[in-house]
Amino acid sequence: MLRVLEPAVLVAVPAVMLWSAWMGSSISGGLTLLACVLAVVFLFAQVESSRPTMRQMMPTVCLAALAAAGRVLFAAVPDVKPVSAIAILAGALLGRRSGFVVGAFAALLSNFFFGQGAWTPIQMYAWGLVGYLGGALAERGLLRKRWQLAASGILSGLLYGAILNGWYVLGYVRPLAPETVIAAYLAGFPLDLVHGLATAGFLLLIWIPWGRSLTRVLARYD
Repeated sequence: MLRVLEPAVLVAVPAVMLWSAWMGSSISGGLTLLACVLAVVFLFAQVESSRPTMRQMMPTVCLAALAAAGRVLFAAVPDVKPVSAIAILAGALLGRRSGFVVGAFAALLSNFFFGQGAWTPIQMYAWGLVGYLGGALAERGLLRKRWQLAASGILSGLLYGAILNGWYVLGYVRPLAPETVIAAYLAGFPLDLVHGLATAGFLLLIWIPWGRSLTRVLARYD
């Protein structure tokens, strides 16, 4: 039953954002933050309830650390980050939950360098969702071709940007009207597109060599 609830919990965040925007709630940013925290806690609890062994968790932890280090390494280049690509790879090879954990932990760990704040749970949810959806696409055979990888990378950047921009709009844009929302999203679109294109490039670069290495590790250690 809890496994069936996973998609509903993840969809609840954008649902809360849309409801808050429609109702014009004065605490819409806080509600979105709370929904993200609950979604992250729920997915982490799901992973913990499966009682994974250290051997099973090591690939996930290593990929999360690599994603965090990659974000720090590319700190000087705005929105060119390998986090989404590594999260998608983790979701495809290790499963949806592992993809979520990699994306979420990468955001948490790297923010010890960039700075923690109210944005951290939003980033954890957004990057975790990217990894989770990467696993879902791989399960359906939708990441087998290069153009599919590129498309998923571009869309993941736009998705991440849509969530972060949505939280910014709900929390800081006043008055909350169609024209102000559109203006805020248009202002962030170039950077979101750069993020998507960079993710597509990183995916095409690491998919085969990293995928082969991870496959060997998984086969060797069962």
